[in-house]
Amino acid sequence: MKIVPAILTDDPQDLELKIRQTEAFSDIAQIDIMDGIFVPSKSITASDLAKIKTKLFLEAHLMVEKPIPEIIPFKEAGIKRIIFHFESQDNPQEAIALIHKEGLEVGLAINPGTEISQISNFLDRIDLLLLMAVNPGFYGSRFIPAVLEKARRLCAKKGNYLLGLDGGVKAENIRKIKSAGIEIVYVGSGIFGKGIPEENFFLFLEKIKEV
Repeated sequence: MKIVPAILTDDPQDLELKIRQTEAFSDIAQIDIMDGIFVPSKSITASDLAKIKTKLFLEAHLMVEKPIPEIIPFKEAGIKRIIFHFESQDNPQEAIALIHKEGLEVGLAINPGTEISQISNFLDRIDLLLLMAVNPGFYGSRFIPAVLEKARRLCAKKGNYLLGLDGGVKAENIRKIKSAGIEIVYVGSGIFGKGIPEENFFLFLEKIKEV
């Protein structure tokens, strides 16, 4: 299982700090993007990200009401994978088509209340399915254990996409998450909250070795 640092901030200077910290221990980072509509919080923008040069593989998790207008700006800012929410107002087929057209990897995120049956028609067109284990938008939200059962059902008939999980991931529950079949897990406050991010990251790595 791969651990990906998830960066959530509305401060461009904090964004650069967290990217530089991440460069010391990872080759990938997720940038959480929020519009204050789809979720209550707002974050940095594509123009903020474009000012920062990094060799990290960057993906954008678009927690926004209208993801389609954000795709090209974030590609131009250096993003390699776009994750958008099924629950957004844009047509998922159109969003997937544009992401593919722009030569980017496609991620589809679903909130805890969304059923697998609702997104089954898209699973053969995506690179990553991201299960939200919290209602999105905030660092440090409480983990919803029922999402692990959804992960197990997906693993029983999984396609070629990666299966990811985001939200509420802690050192105390990451072994259960791995055991449910999750292949890529996103950690925000567990890495960037208290303590030293690099040390926190390697603590998670040690935990998943125990599974």
